[in-house]
Amino acid sequence: MTGGPRLLLLHGLGATGAVWSGWEPLLDRHWPGRWLAPDLPGHGRAADLPEYTFDALAAAVGPLVDGRTVVLGHSLGGAVGLALAARFPVRAVVGLGIKVAWGDEELDRARALAGRPVAWYDTREEALARHLRVSGLAGLVDDTPDGIREEGGRWRLALDPRAFGVGAPDMPALVAGAGAPVVLARGERDPVNTDEQLAALGVPVVTLAGLGHNAHVESPERCMTLLESYR
Repeated sequence: MTGGPRLLLLHGLGATGAVWSGWEPLLDRHWPGRWLAPDLPGHGRAADLPEYTFDALAAAVGPLVDGRTVVLGHSLGGAVGLALAARFPVRAVVGLGIKVAWGDEELDRARALAGRPVAWYDTREEALARHLRVSGLAGLVDDTPDGIREEGGRWRLALDPRAFGVGAPDMPALVAGAGAPVVLARGERDPVNTDEQLAALGVPVVTLAGLGHNAHVESPERCMTLLESYR
C-alpha cells in the first residue's frame, strides 16, 4: 500500500534486510502503508562506512523516514532506531532484543573481531554456515543469499568485520534522546537481556513468551503485535 504510516524494519548485526522476508505476507495483509527493510551499512548489499557508530548508521537510513514512520529494529537495529529518532522525526521506535548491558570481555571480543581481516572460504556452503552463525540465524533459516558474496571463485561474508567495532549502545542516553515514544521488547528466552534491565530504562517493556533473541524470525505473527498501536 502507498497510503498510511511507513514502517522501517532494521536488522541486527551480521544479518541483512532479508531477515524480515517472513513478514511480507503479514505486512501485505495488515500494515496500512509502505514498509522498507534495508541493509544497514556494512551488511548485505549496502556500502561500507569509514567508521561504524550508532549515529553514522542512523544517518545512513535517515532519508528513509518521515514524521509518520514507525521504526522496528532488532538488536543493533533497535539501537540504530533510537539514534535515528534523535536525529529525524519519526512516529515511534520499537526496539526488539537490544543488548543493554556489556562487560569488558564482551567489548574486547567485539573489538578483536573488528580488527580481523575479511575471512575467505573455498565454498559457498562454508561461507553460508559462518554467516548464519555470526548473525544468530543458524537453525532458524536455511539460506540468506545477501549475507555472503563471491569474488574470484572464493566466498566471504558480506558483513564488513569493522562493524563489530560499533561498541555498546548508551541506552539511557539513546532512550532519553529519542524524540518519539519508545517501546522495548524481548523474547522471554533471549539470553542477551532481561526484563529488569529493560524496565530500568523507564519505557514500556513487552516480553514475548517462549521466544528467543531472534523473535522476529521465530514468530513474525507474534512480533507483529508490537505494531498494533501504530497501524
